[in-house]
Amino acid sequence: MSAALIALAIGAFAIGTTEFVIVGLLPEVAADLAVSIPSAGLLVSGYALSVVVGAPLMTALGVHLPRKSALLGLMGVFVLGNVLCAVADDYALLMVGRAVAALCHGAFFGIGSVVAASLVPPHRQAGAIALMFSGLTLANVLGVPLGAFIGQEHGWRATFWVVGALGVLGALGVAALVPRQPRPEVGLRGELAAFTRPAVWLALLTTALGFGGVFASFTYLAPMMTELAGFAPGSVAWLLVLFGVGLCAGNFLGGRAADRALAPTTYAVLGLLALVLAAFTLTASAKVPAAVTVLLLGVVGFATVPPLQTRVLRAAEGAPSLASAANIAAFNLGNALGAWLSGLAIDAGLGYRAPNAVGALLVLAGLGVAALSGALDSRKPARVSGAEVPELRQSA
Repeated sequence: MSAALIALAIGAFAIGTTEFVIVGLLPEVAADLAVSIPSAGLLVSGYALSVVVGAPLMTALGVHLPRKSALLGLMGVFVLGNVLCAVADDYALLMVGRAVAALCHGAFFGIGSVVAASLVPPHRQAGAIALMFSGLTLANVLGVPLGAFIGQEHGWRATFWVVGALGVLGALGVAALVPRQPRPEVGLRGELAAFTRPAVWLALLTTALGFGGVFASFTYLAPMMTELAGFAPGSVAWLLVLFGVGLCAGNFLGGRAADRALAPTTYAVLGLLALVLAAFTLTASAKVPAAVTVLLLGVVGFATVPPLQTRVLRAAEGAPSLASAANIAAFNLGNALGAWLSGLAIDAGLGYRAPNAVGALLVLAGLGVAALSGALDSRKPARVSGAEVPELRQSA
């Protein structure tokens, strides 16, 4: 069981690195391709929107395949996308490469979440998902700062060659360590039926709004820290390490807390995230307070991931694969929304402090949706085992 979860974390590490590394390279990419910082920031939005499209599409295409085979195919698409980024000589081709790499993202994390949850008892599902997502958090501690350093020293294209190699390593890990998975018992029609449940849609909307607040701020972290806090450009990599440390801690804490009390954990972490983002509008002007807030943003921001992903799995019990992938799409739809709204705020002359305010408002909206969902759930008759996802247990 642990070896399979580690293999999923390896794939998550590769995918997480390519998703987030562009944040540390925005100034270099913008200067090299002669585009503005907000335009370069659209490479984040473009990736996220491709995840939104690719998550349900790639999951639907692979719904009849054994899950291990589907994961290996997705890693192949990932490697292809990063090679396109590495050879890109203009902004358009770089965007295409980012979009291709992103096609595998949602399906990998969606299918991987189902596999992870199927390997443990129901009361440990959030923790298993958190362990898989630890690869994503470690990508921010190790992969993203190293990628930013490589890009600054050897050019940003070199970073994508390295990330492509990480994708090959991830595929080898999945091939060697993930046990053979049976074909899913629920077909595409059964997976689609989960979307007739209001609870699934409310959970997806909570994810999009709540996590969108994180990226509203994080997308513009590099210029925010250099322009407002006064950090040198070379310090951005270390701030990303600090943020990544926070992600690792938040992922662990969020998984443990969600296994004990899912709904209270969801409300608590979203409320704390809104407070941290609101505080960031004040602390972004000085080095030490800004650095501390970056750490806290990582902790609270990623503490939302295990409970938000587990909420969707439970809402879609019996047919979790497509809904799980759709929630990854919701994470990235929120990323795109947050980055876009913050870019509009910057272009409107509100400065690099504005993304934090935009993020706080998005998170508060997500908290409101979560509270509405909880109120509706409380009116339903209690089920015998609301924590267990039967199809997950059958496929273990």
